[in-house]
Amino acid sequence: MRLRRSQVGATGFRRVGRGRGFSYTDGNEPVDDPAVLARIKELAIPPAWRNVWICPYPNGHIQAVGTDAAGRRQYLYHQQWQAERAEEKYDRVLNLARMLPQWRADLLADLGGRGLNRGRVLALAQQLIDRGYFRAGGEEYTQENGSFGLATLLRDHVRIRSDCVDFDYPAKSGVRRTVSVDDPLVVRAVRALLRAPTDIPRLLVYRTPEGWCEVRADDLNERFRELTDVQFSVKDLRTWHGTVLAAENFAAAREPTSKTVRRREIAAVMRCVSEELGNTPAVARGSYVDPRVVDAYEQGMAIRAALNRVPPPPPREGVRPPGRRGERDRPIDPAYRPGTALNCTAGCGLRRLGSIDASRDPRAPVRHAGRPARDRRYRLRR
Repeated sequence: MRLRRSQVGATGFRRVGRGRGFSYTDGNEPVDDPAVLARIKELAIPPAWRNVWICPYPNGHIQAVGTDAAGRRQYLYHQQWQAERAEEKYDRVLNLARMLPQWRADLLADLGGRGLNRGRVLALAQQLIDRGYFRAGGEEYTQENGSFGLATLLRDHVRIRSDCVDFDYPAKSGVRRTVSVDDPLVVRAVRALLRAPTDIPRLLVYRTPEGWCEVRADDLNERFRELTDVQFSVKDLRTWHGTVLAAENFAAAREPTSKTVRRREIAAVMRCVSEELGNTPAVARGSYVDPRVVDAYEQGMAIRAALNRVPPPPPREGVRPPGRRGERDRPIDPAYRPGTALNCTAGCGLRRLGSIDASRDPRAPVRHAGRPARDRRYRLRR
């Protein structure tokens, strides 16, 4: 179908409350065409939306617009438009993957410095996003919902024990999220932040000649683009991690020998990815996992052989090895093994999963604790 660009607010249908339901108008005339009403019903416009505008054309790229209960403008896009944008997004994420080794090297250089200047604190923040899959965090979510992301984390959400940093905070969608990061550079920087002589309750602050400043989500994205490319955001990095986690889990899944097995394995993998990212399985599959990875699994393809070829990481002087953690642990993430790359042309269905490992330091295992997985075979060991 050839899509046309919708002109929001121009001629279209309006939704009007009628008793316990709704009716629809076209100008001053009621809409009574069964085909039009059936299309509107299929859109499943949330009942709580106000000031609803509906595109009069079935091939409009925006099908409906409304205002939700929180006063935010919301859009329903044509499924074909969504699919095309999603493909563009995941192709963009693949391009990002090729830049990650250099990006990680730049982070380590900044993070290894001294003082709490802007560069070092932003490097810490991005290292945490890379290690712990944090959201950037927006002030509006904290103010409206009491949920936190990395930029809005408070000092009270952080605890240092020995050589590990523990984060425990209410995340988006009501999820209580706990993350532990074992990384000497991270521990040193976080300890310095907790000792900083400032009354600002947030964790991420940096010193300027004029005083202390809070790190904001825009700062994280701005610095990320400076080190990678203008087209990327930190959400793209979370999307990359979600896709890699799914590919690793599918490599450990049962063969899709039947519809029932396939459905159960996909559901289990998405539960696991959602626990790592701190969201729901539906959000993980819809926004953070490249659908081509799922399609490849359904066709019997996975990156199992590539994972088996990845050598174990060499020991690092002065770094405590992660050790054995029992059957709850996940298989080693190849992203933490230096000097390897996963070529998924014949594996996971992507053109290339990317050189995710060339600079990924194995010294920083990350442990996540969230909703318990129903099938522990899918829990990955860092």
